[in-house]
Amino acid sequence: MRLTVGQAVVRFLANQWTERDGVEQRAIAGCFGIFGHGNVAGLGQALLQAQRTGEADLPYRLARNEQAMVHAAAGFARMSNRLRAMACTASIGPGSTNMLTGAALATVNRLPVLLLPSDVFATRVASPVLQELESPAGYDVSVNDAFRPLSAFFDRVWRPEQLPQSLLGAMRVLTDPAQTGAVTICLPQDLQAEAYDFPDALFAKRVWHVARPAAEPAFVERAAAVLRGARKPLLIAGGGVIYSEASAELDRFARGTGIPVADTQAGKGAISWDHPNAVGGVGSTGTPVANRLAAEADVVIGVGTRYSDFTTASRTAFQNPDVTFVNINVASFDASKQAAYPIVADARAGLSALLAALDGSTWASEHAEEVASWQATVDRAYHLGHGPLPSQTEVIGAVNEACGARDVVVQAAGSLPGDLQMLWRARDPKQYHVEYGYSCMGFEIAGALGIKLADPTREVFAMVGDGSYLMMAQEIVTAVAEGIKLVVVLVQNHGFASIGALSESLGSQRFGTSYRYRGESGDYDGGHLPVDLAANAESLGATVIRCRTIADLADGLKRAREADRLTVVHIETDPLAPVPSSESWWDVPVPEVSSLSSSQDARAVYDAAKRRQRLYL
Repeated sequence: MRLTVGQAVVRFLANQWTERDGVEQRAIAGCFGIFGHGNVAGLGQALLQAQRTGEADLPYRLARNEQAMVHAAAGFARMSNRLRAMACTASIGPGSTNMLTGAALATVNRLPVLLLPSDVFATRVASPVLQELESPAGYDVSVNDAFRPLSAFFDRVWRPEQLPQSLLGAMRVLTDPAQTGAVTICLPQDLQAEAYDFPDALFAKRVWHVARPAAEPAFVERAAAVLRGARKPLLIAGGGVIYSEASAELDRFARGTGIPVADTQAGKGAISWDHPNAVGGVGSTGTPVANRLAAEADVVIGVGTRYSDFTTASRTAFQNPDVTFVNINVASFDASKQAAYPIVADARAGLSALLAALDGSTWASEHAEEVASWQATVDRAYHLGHGPLPSQTEVIGAVNEACGARDVVVQAAGSLPGDLQMLWRARDPKQYHVEYGYSCMGFEIAGALGIKLADPTREVFAMVGDGSYLMMAQEIVTAVAEGIKLVVVLVQNHGFASIGALSESLGSQRFGTSYRYRGESGDYDGGHLPVDLAANAESLGATVIRCRTIADLADGLKRAREADRLTVVHIETDPLAPVPSSESWWDVPVPEVSSLSSSQDARAVYDAAKRRQRLYL
């Protein structure tokens, strides 16, 4: 079949499917794109031709920011349990390199996204072309080489006959839950328009089976033997539990063994917050209950977690001198962390096998009273009555209470992720979507767009602070243009609340974290800037509801939920309002020497905390 490379890419992607547990889905559900001279007549023409002729079904959506469209693709993939992905195409140079942050986010979070950055001329006939980086080190170097370390798979197609191998390699990684992440195929701009006689078989329907790797019996028995000798075990549920749709199996395991279950940011919602075994988030932004159990645990069962520093409280969470780890993970890399007894398997399969091997072994954990006490603390934080400006915890409470069980809250950066992991009451595996692997400012609205595309039956609430909003709000325009209804909760606190609090705790006195005029002192300590983010959102096409009190917010959220178009609910909060403590720690270095007494005091606290840090060998 004689097609251009761009046309071949579109036709191939439209015919890829995934299958797990007998259910088939489109592997590539569509393509986000922004066109420039590098792709407008290549992939752009191919997408137009597919749309006009119906020869390939690959829906196209115009994005407003290249980084944001990759975030939307990541949100889509996570909501789809990594069984579906979106492609993203951008023009040469800055258009393509704008996707680098999104690529890093996808790979860090093990989320499949397909990136199709345009590249320099393969023929070099007109080099150096507009936006080409010339490197004295070699003529085959381009800015797209920056994608190499950020991609789970990277290739540059110099000739049309190389395309089939590249496309098949890309799909192999996109559909491999142990290896997936950003998949990048660089397409030189002249190559995209070049014609070639591709084999018809390349465009036949192809179904990629997404397996549930079974646990090796010897590994399961070894892990079970370790667990049988435990007195105070703790299970940590990570994102892998949700991706493998293992919530029911986790419930059976918890009820059958009595072992308490903590969660990570990615794993929150794996079991409901009010499950009798649930003890909440663990680590730096976890609950005091989970962190007390973590400190005492002699065996930690990590299921589908990669043990980030927030989960381990920078390796201070697990203080039992004899602590041992048993990890169930589809990726051997993660299963072997913490010198663990690994079970390399799908989370559902691994939990089932381990439960069977335990053969009725049970443990009694005395945490019910602590959990009840903590939930009373959450209730107080939700209804703090702080004033004159409300607290952020009250805003979270209002959103949590406004959400139905199947609604989704989306967040990524600032002080909100920590408060959310500690306080949010998740009732569904898909209700809580906090991107905290890369914690990327600007993910919230774009990610919410992808989430809504993945499951239009759910209401999606994007909670975003003013700092993140100013980083990236453009996909409001995309959502409005596509008729996609979102609820954006815009929290205005005039600066970087998270870094402000961190700065203060580290002795840096909130320096450079406030959105204020520069004052006579030379610092940003003047009045608040006259920035009206609600008006900005309105100018982008959103319906805006301005709120002053928590009662206003509750009413605004109700109206926004009932609306049929994107609605921004704006509220100003007090960044200094109190938040319950996780009774945990996060390692952020403090200067060893300083002339500032605040830094000296912070260093003393830091040195004391560092003494609790350990390797798990």
